[in-house]
Amino acid sequence: MKTKILFEYTDLAGDYALESAWAEPCEAGTYRLDNILFYAPEYALGDVVSVEERSGEWYVTGLVAESGHSTVRVLFTEESAVRPTQSALLALGCDSELSNLPVLLAVDIPSSVSYAEVKQYLEAGVLDNKWGYEEACLAHSV
Repeated sequence: MKTKILFEYTDLAGDYALESAWAEPCEAGTYRLDNILFYAPEYALGDVVSVEERSGEWYVTGLVAESGHSTVRVLFTEESAVRPTQSALLALGCDSELSNLPVLLAVDIPSSVSYAEVKQYLEAGVLDNKWGYEEACLAHSV
């Protein structure tokens, strides 16, 4: 059964922030992340994390095991570029999720996908002023 877990992080303004994500229970006190994170850094889809209960909610306390996946966030200059980019990334083997902001895309890069190809695609979009991107959690070698 999937459970919501909470990631604590510091946002770009330096303020305390929380992001929730779905996860599946593993061994006692650990969960496997079942979402691509939009904001919290240093975690990727499939990572196993430790948690602690606080007031009935599960807060992530650390990384137990990396999944080998990487997470990249893409911030678009125009909303019309989002869907075609999702399709292109899917063709490269990467799933993605659109955030509550219509121009922010979180991208999962499985360990079986060549990050060099994905990075080349992302860099081309930067050069064309279509988007900027951030390597939020990189398990792949660059």
